[in-house]
Amino acid sequence: MPHKPRRRAGGFAEVLAALPPKEEHEYWNLDDPLASGGFVDAGGRYWRLARGPVDRRLAKRLAVDADEMTLGLWGRLHEASPGVFVPALLTPEERPAAWLDASALEYLAYEFRASGDRTLLYLVVRC
Repeated sequence: MPHKPRRRAGGFAEVLAALPPKEEHEYWNLDDPLASGGFVDAGGRYWRLARGPVDRRLAKRLAVDADEMTLGLWGRLHEASPGVFVPALLTPEERPAAWLDASALEYLAYEFRASGDRTLLYLVVRC
């Protein structure tokens, strides 16, 4: 008659109990506005994804005509919202240089819309 296998000492429960406690660290909420379909900027305005990726010709026009522009996930995060993804909107002075940098690389451009018929160019630069 076969005998039951012996239970090993130091099973899985014991191994888990011996692990050090989980380290607490800062959590970054990096919800992708492209996947979720929108985001709230630091001023509280909700931007919804209108279309994209858009072609290069429309992206170039939006770089000039859009009300706001951001570099998306690889841009800077807004200082007033640490730990939460809030893209920093570029100042009018920063926009031409940011567009030149992005257009020299591979990028995807998306158009976001907000209330008041405002538009935002959201650039995702690929490395």
